[in-house]
Amino acid sequence: MLRQTTSLVPLAVAQQQQQRGMATLKSISIRLKSVKNIQKITQSMKMVSAAKYNRAERDLKQARPLGEGTKIFYESAEIAPPEDAPKKLVIAVTSDRGLCGAVHTGVARNIRDALLANPADRENTKIICIGEKSRAILSRLFANNILFVASEVGRKPPTFIDASKVAAEVLNSGYDFGSGRIVYNKFKSVVSYNVDNLPLYEKGAVSKAPKLSVYDSLDEEVIQSYLEFSLTSLLFYSMKEGACSEQSSRMTAMDNASKNAGEMIDKLTLTFNRTRQAVITRELIEIISGAAALD
Repeated sequence: MLRQTTSLVPLAVAQQQQQRGMATLKSISIRLKSVKNIQKITQSMKMVSAAKYNRAERDLKQARPLGEGTKIFYESAEIAPPEDAPKKLVIAVTSDRGLCGAVHTGVARNIRDALLANPADRENTKIICIGEKSRAILSRLFANNILFVASEVGRKPPTFIDASKVAAEVLNSGYDFGSGRIVYNKFKSVVSYNVDNLPLYEKGAVSKAPKLSVYDSLDEEVIQSYLEFSLTSLLFYSMKEGACSEQSSRMTAMDNASKNAGEMIDKLTLTFNRTRQAVITRELIEIISGAAALD
């Protein structure tokens, strides 16, 4: 009777270990299946981003003359921000979509560091967020500085009409700024981009430029029309640069995610096979031990 009792205790323990082994196999199998599904999604997103990147790069080559031409004009005319107009404007060019690395965080960090370094500028600076990603980051510290937010950006390639709508909102906002800048991601290569700035000036600063006469005699109406066009051109150019940088960054991020998922799949597969082999070995030992005990 005592011998039967002692033989029942290891049997119960073995059954518990077997149940735990089965549960472990099931959990590993579920996790392995989920990681494989994630890898399929990341690979699909990489292919979609690659196609969008090729189109964005072609469009960027056509948009660059607009932005670079305006920038060269400002530099050649030696336009400087007026000293008697402390109000400034900062336009953050991002989008509404994520899963693209730190492409949006870099723009927001550039604006945040500049405002925190100069508390005086913080009170006299308004922020325009193109895209929800910059709004989500900057609203934590500078909610009162945000003038307006342009949403629904990034789902489709930016067009000149989109830039003109944002420029019209800026001009009709009633905020008279002396100078400003557009903060955006400048595309360099498939795996490289950096945060850059484009200058913005008011009509008075352009009219007082020392070398403006080089471009023939310009009246106020012509200058106003050119400033409206140049603002749209700079926004369109920066949005194209940002879109190309975003697609290349998302393509790289999804490629890295697919590789990481592949490494996890290999490790989980190895763990699953080892665990299954351990369960089978333990069951064989229990069967052999039970047969030996009956002899």
